[in-house]
Amino acid sequence: MDTMREISKEQVLAALQNRHATKVFDSARLISDLDAQYILEAGRLSPSSIGLEPWKFVVVQNRQLRNKLKHLALGAQGQLDTASHFVIILARTNVQYNSPYVLDHMRQVQQMPEEVVQYISGALKDVQQVRGLLDDERLLYEWSAKQAYIALGNMMTAAALIGIDSCPIEGFDYAEVDRILADEGLLENGNFQSAVMMALGYRQEEPKRAKTRSDMEKLVAWR
Repeated sequence: MDTMREISKEQVLAALQNRHATKVFDSARLISDLDAQYILEAGRLSPSSIGLEPWKFVVVQNRQLRNKLKHLALGAQGQLDTASHFVIILARTNVQYNSPYVLDHMRQVQQMPEEVVQYISGALKDVQQVRGLLDDERLLYEWSAKQAYIALGNMMTAAALIGIDSCPIEGFDYAEVDRILADEGLLENGNFQSAVMMALGYRQEEPKRAKTRSDMEKLVAWR
């Protein structure tokens, strides 16, 4: 976006109140390229553990690929057919403290001096060890996947703020989706696995009932 606009607290809450998990989109209304890039930028700018960005955003616009995914994603039947944009968020698997990806990211992207690289990677080793991540590939993937959900939330909120609808989707066969994505060359030889899907577009109709949430007192504890 070219200019910064002030957004009030009321506008943010109104956008979140209006947002709902859209099951069927108006397929005749497409998100502009500018707005799509804005939403993806919100994901790119999301926070992650020591800034490692353990994700990749696959925007699936190819109808043939969408049809392949449809057979494996019970939770995305209406969305895959109608969404303007359909995104699969991948989580990195190669995020061990001493992996080439982690070290290269610190040196090339974050431009850390070598002594800082060694210090940060050592601190990351301690964290990953105490959580048992280095002994379990599944836990290491889940560590990245949890962070991918931060990017998911930011993209959905960014979309809501400009009137674009969304739907997060976990109802799919992860192993088979990964097989298809691997065939497409998108998993970089096993360095990624699928974490969550997100459909974007404009709702076809309004929700049949108002949004419900638990009272704040049930959800927040102060000490």
